[in-house]
Amino acid sequence: MSDQKQKRILVVDDEPDVTALITYNLRGKGYAVEAVNDPNQSVGVARSFLPDLVILDVMMPDLSGIQICRMLRADPKLKAVPVIFLTAKAEESDRIQGFEVGADDYVCKPFSPKELMMRVQSILRRSSEGGSPEMKLIVCGGVELDGERHEVKIHGTPIELTATEFKLLRLLMERRGRVQTREHLLINVWNYETEIETRTVDTHVRRLREKLGPEADWIETIRGVGYRFAERRSALT
Repeated sequence: MSDQKQKRILVVDDEPDVTALITYNLRGKGYAVEAVNDPNQSVGVARSFLPDLVILDVMMPDLSGIQICRMLRADPKLKAVPVIFLTAKAEESDRIQGFEVGADDYVCKPFSPKELMMRVQSILRRSSEGGSPEMKLIVCGGVELDGERHEVKIHGTPIELTATEFKLLRLLMERRGRVQTREHLLINVWNYETEIETRTVDTHVRRLREKLGPEADWIETIRGVGYRFAERRSALT
């Protein structure tokens, strides 16, 4: 657990009772925590604190969590920091919107502190694993994934991926030609062994395809099952 003591987590929620509860549980796990109740201060605090993870409420006055997440993703120093949305908005469309602006996970209020801690540990674990030096260079067509540099290039141009997107692409490329079910991806990318909305996978795959641009059709949808990184691409010459 010693590595957790070095992890910094920023909690942003306009309800002091909520930030106090989350802060108590996170510090109990050994994390360094900064709590912010004024959303207008959140990005400034994030720039000075440089967190490893942000827990962000959606429904706040002046600035919503969606707006703050967009600001984080636009900041060169913060764009790769994982974000967990914490909110009372439970509709599927709300969750999808959260993922589309760059969130890595979504926990609905009222929440279980135990479940939230599990999500935090899972995201931080996969963020740490993302840059494992033993990972090899994988090239498929115009897609080049360099595990040692934690870098993906499309036709030689680097693209920005979150830790989750990088791990998802790496797994698909490493298992090229083999179908990966949504449940399998949730366990191996998100480290979730409990039931969770499989639309999480679909949304992240859609975002990943958008970032792959002209190489997006390497990722094939296997209807009703999951996804596969193609063996070959007929459009390539």
